Amino acid sequence: MPSATAEVADPVNIGPDPAMDEVIAGDAKALSTQLQALRAKLFPPEARKELRRFSSGEAARLIGVTDSYLRHLALGGDGPEPEKTAAGRRAYSLEQIHEIRRILAKAKPGYLPTRQPGEPMQVIAVTNFKGGSGKTTTAAHLAQYFALRGYRVLAVDLDPQASLSALFGYQPEFDVADNETLYGAIRYDDARRPLTEIIRPTYFSGLDLVPGNLELHEFEHDTPRMLADKQEGGDALFFARVAAALATVEADYDLVVIDCPPQLGFLTLSALCAATSVLITIHPQMLDLASMNQFLSMTADLLAVVREAGGNLSYDWLRYVVTRYEPNDGPQTQIVAFLRSLFAERVLTSVMVKSTAVSDAGLSKQTLYEAGRETMNRNTYDRAIESLDAVNREIEGLVRRAWGRAAA
Repeated sequence: MPSATAEVADPVNIGPDPAMDEVIAGDAKALSTQLQALRAKLFPPEARKELRRFSSGEAARLIGVTDSYLRHLALGGDGPEPEKTAAGRRAYSLEQIHEIRRILAKAKPGYLPTRQPGEPMQVIAVTNFKGGSGKTTTAAHLAQYFALRGYRVLAVDLDPQASLSALFGYQPEFDVADNETLYGAIRYDDARRPLTEIIRPTYFSGLDLVPGNLELHEFEHDTPRMLADKQEGGDALFFARVAAALATVEADYDLVVIDCPPQLGFLTLSALCAATSVLITIHPQMLDLASMNQFLSMTADLLAVVREAGGNLSYDWLRYVVTRYEPNDGPQTQIVAFLRSLFAERVLTSVMVKSTAVSDAGLSKQTLYEAGRETMNRNTYDRAIESLDAVNREIEGLVRRAWGRAAA
């Protein structure tokens, strides 16, 4: 009979433990595979996202006409033929809504808001380096808002984590290969390619995407080497490269929305130099304010160096947008009041309220603009949409003012 103190071999843990990098790599692979399977389940058979159709009431509000006028167009055969739902109601695709805008613009150009000759392409950099500030959510909804209203929009995912790309239906490790991010258009070697070859269409008519993935980190590694080599000339200036790439597609877009990385690296600085305006997201918590203080101080120091080297830092506007705001939270209300007293008009009047509607839509990789009102609690949906629209409408007003136009 063996002694009670005798050691017994553990049959489960035989051999050395795997290296931690192998464990993490295995977890990443398993998660990636499951995310791919989830996407295929959500969006069969091609596993690609499609945008829902809009009711005649929604279409009328987007265009700026009455529902009865849309009905008149449909009955008279003067516009695209809407789809009929099972209940006999008219439903329009976003492309059909754009087509109606083009028809109406022949008599009244204001129905088509695209920029006119002499109005420069607007480049909005959405930034913050504190996680949880709603940066990507803000960028995605902003890009979609402008597309829904008839603007030609390019969304650029500069974040190596590529959350914006995933939200638009592109899983970074499966759908975005080497040299298929913005890095391909701003790299320093002979493998650089035109941005037009990298841009991808999305299921939102009028909204294209430059996807991202981990390859974007290469720019952070390449740039110090280029600076160390002291190569001179405009082609070697890291802070001019994003602007130069975007300039090649300026004729095709009214606005560019850049989702910046959550850190102050060469990519972020280059995006800030390409921008005509900057939107900084703020979650109204004291720790987030302390983090933003450091972010602003570091940004100012680095941009001063870039400006002295010839970088363009002339913005049409810079605004702070309060995100994930809870109106019944007393401390948050105090922080928002504090920010308004400190930064005055640079804090947007409208705020993005925290809402379960946004997270509910996110369960199926959708934004709130994609999810239909019928998919969730209608009161919750209405409050969230009202908040989003108010913020984005205020930003649209800033863009139009930069073009010398009146607010829409």
